[in-house]
Amino acid sequence: MNHADHVNLLQGGIPAPGGVWADLGSGTGAFTLALAELIGADGTIISVDRDAAALREQSRAMQARFPAVAVQYRTADFTQRLDLPPLDGIVMANALHFVRHKDAVIEQLRDYLKPGGRLLLVEYNVDQGNQWVPYPLSYPSWEALARQHGFTDTRRLAAVPSRFLREIYSAVSLR
Repeated sequence: MNHADHVNLLQGGIPAPGGVWADLGSGTGAFTLALAELIGADGTIISVDRDAAALREQSRAMQARFPAVAVQYRTADFTQRLDLPPLDGIVMANALHFVRHKDAVIEQLRDYLKPGGRLLLVEYNVDQGNQWVPYPLSYPSWEALARQHGFTDTRRLAAVPSRFLREIYSAVSLR
């Protein structure tokens, strides 16, 4: 996948530039960069990953490509409670599949969002993983889990083929 793929996976879930967004489990920032392109200089991103070196790499890429976008970098584990302001949106791209028992994390995600806030999920569209993607969830599984945790208006946004696990999809769910 390339930057255009990352943007394409997110763009249908971001209604307008601006807002306060978090990218949880952001890694080196492929989707953080896509988010920066979509929300622009009027937005703020809180980028969270437990790997400080990955966040430093992400910061360099962000400064090179989107220096006008405000980004706060936090070295933290998104499965633990985070001190976040009320968010307009959350991007969780290829991160939730590392969480075996997802219920508590999904409750936290909902609580971080303002009413009407958006959770953008990017995941492999399978329910059986492997050693690199241990606990993926297909779109039908996400739709059911989102509903169970009080999210509404869940819809699939886009998909790209994956040579590893069939395809990667994106979905949006509202608080």
